[in-house]
Amino acid sequence: MFLGFGEVMMRIAPADKLRLRQVLPGRVEITWGGGEANVCASLAMLGNEVRYATALPENALADSLVASLRGLGVDTSAILVRPGRLGVYYVECGANQRGSTVLYDRAHSSVSLAAAAEYDFASMLEGVHWLHVSGITPAISAEACEANLALLQAARTAGVKISCDLNYRGKLWKWHTEKAGKELARECMAEVLPLVDLVIGNEEDAADVLDIHPVGTDVAAGELNIAGYENVARQIVQRYDNVSRVAITLRESITADHNNWGAMLLDVAEDQVCFSPLDDMQQYSPFRVGHIVDRVGGGDSFAAGLLHALHSDKVQETQQIIDFAVAASCLKHSIKGDFNYITEAEVLALAGGNASGRVQR
Repeated sequence: MFLGFGEVMMRIAPADKLRLRQVLPGRVEITWGGGEANVCASLAMLGNEVRYATALPENALADSLVASLRGLGVDTSAILVRPGRLGVYYVECGANQRGSTVLYDRAHSSVSLAAAAEYDFASMLEGVHWLHVSGITPAISAEACEANLALLQAARTAGVKISCDLNYRGKLWKWHTEKAGKELARECMAEVLPLVDLVIGNEEDAADVLDIHPVGTDVAAGELNIAGYENVARQIVQRYDNVSRVAITLRESITADHNNWGAMLLDVAEDQVCFSPLDDMQQYSPFRVGHIVDRVGGGDSFAAGLLHALHSDKVQETQQIIDFAVAASCLKHSIKGDFNYITEAEVLALAGGNASGRVQR
C-alpha cells in the first residue's frame, strides 16, 4: 500500500481560462487539490492500494472532500479530525503569453495547526510499503514541518521506502520570522532528504532547495540544456548517498498553451540515466503539448506514474518506467483540475507510441 501525507485544499477556479475578476461575483468551479493528495488520487485510479493522511476540520466541506477521495478508491481512515479550517487555493489558468496564477488561502488550516503528537503514525503506516511526501507540507507551518519529519522518521524505522517531490513554493515558507524562504526551505529539507529513497523535482526545485544549478538552462526563456540534468541528478546522490533514484521533469514553456514535456531518471544501482520520450533514433524528443487544458498537477501525475511503474509487473526496465511516468503526466495536461483522471491502459497506449488522439470506438 502507498501512503501520502500532506495538505489537501478546496480548489476554486473560473471556468475555461477566465480570470477571477471576470467571474466574481458569480459562478466558479470547485474541486479538490494538493500535491500529495493528487498523487494518491492518481495512484488509486491506476489501480493501486492507497491511503491518504492529513488533518481536516469537522464540517460539510471536509466531509465532501473525504467522500470524493473515497469514491476514487483512496483509504481515508488515517485522516485526523481536529479544529481548524479547510485550506483554499484559487487558480487562474493561463493562455498564450499570460501564465497561470495561484492564490493561497491556507492560514490556520487544520493540518497547519496539528502537532506531530496528534497523529497516530503507527496506525497510519500499518500495511504501507511506500510513503510519498513533498516539500509543500513543511512549508506551511512549523507544526506541519515537524509532523512531516516525524512521520518520515517513523517510516524509516518501519522499513518503508520514501519518495519526496521537492516542490519548492516561493509563496509559502513564511513561517519563520528570522529566516527567508529559500534559507528556511534548504534547512528543513536537509533534514528530510537523508531519509528519502527517491527524489523528484525540476530545474527550479534543484536550484531553490539544493542550490544545484543545471548549466545552460533558462527556464523562464524555455531553454533547457538536457545534458546538464544528469549532472544535477548525480550531485544529488553524491550529497545524499541514501537516495537510490532521482527523477527530474523537463518542461520547456513556449507559451501557457504550449509546453514541451519530458523527464529524466537516474537509477543509482544500475548506474543508468534514461530520458523520455525518445524518437526513432533513441534521442530525447519531448512531447509537444499544445492547447493545454490545465497544467496544475502535472508534476504530481508524473510522481504517481513513476511510483506506479516502479511497482508494476507490466513495466520492467528503467526506460519503460520513465516512459510510463512521462506519458501519464503528458495526458494530465488534457484534464481539468488537479486529479489525473487517466487509466493505466491509456498511459500504456501513449507510452507505446499511440499519440494521435484518435477516437477510441
